[in-house]
Amino acid sequence: MKKKSVLAPYFYKTKIEAGCDEAGRGCLAGPVFAAAVILPKNFNHPLLNDSKQLTEAQRDLLRPIIETEAVSWSVKRVEPKMIDKINILNASIKAMHLAIDDLSTKPNHLIIDGNRFDPHSDIPHHCIIKGDAKYLSIAAASVLAKTHRDEYMLKLHEKFPHFHWHTNKGYPTLHHRKAVLEHGRTKFHRQTFNVSIQTKLNFDYLD
Repeated sequence: MKKKSVLAPYFYKTKIEAGCDEAGRGCLAGPVFAAAVILPKNFNHPLLNDSKQLTEAQRDLLRPIIETEAVSWSVKRVEPKMIDKINILNASIKAMHLAIDDLSTKPNHLIIDGNRFDPHSDIPHHCIIKGDAKYLSIAAASVLAKTHRDEYMLKLHEKFPHFHWHTNKGYPTLHHRKAVLEHGRTKFHRQTFNVSIQTKLNFDYLD
């Protein structure tokens, strides 16, 4: 018998429910990505969990499974210039709205990872702290947002190898911050984010 996931399959069984999550809020560089995923009510995969609890290989294994078996899914991004203009929280919510709008099946309920969200298109929603470790559809969204963003940052690394985006994915590691001070910022950096080496930045809890 196939082992079942410990995550809940849905918040409301009778509704078309989309789980939403983002990736890249705490980065110095690159867009913030968000995903919206509607899973079948009977979907199950024992490996599926909060993307931060998975290895890169596990996320890469799950991505095509989610994309193939989902009723509908979408991943959208908001670029650094807009992040600087409207702030990272609003940019994250905007990316979620874009992903929701792009779903081929319209949901009538949303479950959002975290505790902040702006109502969208009159669709009822619930914000769930650590929702990516509680509900399958939010976990699926976290995997898609993370893998799509990592793929994007790997491509950027080819143009800007000195920032080591292939390993840090734009997060404020010591190497990344040193490289910014040595080489300056690119158009892919968030200009409003602090890059000082003397400032300890730890945004991992945001994603």
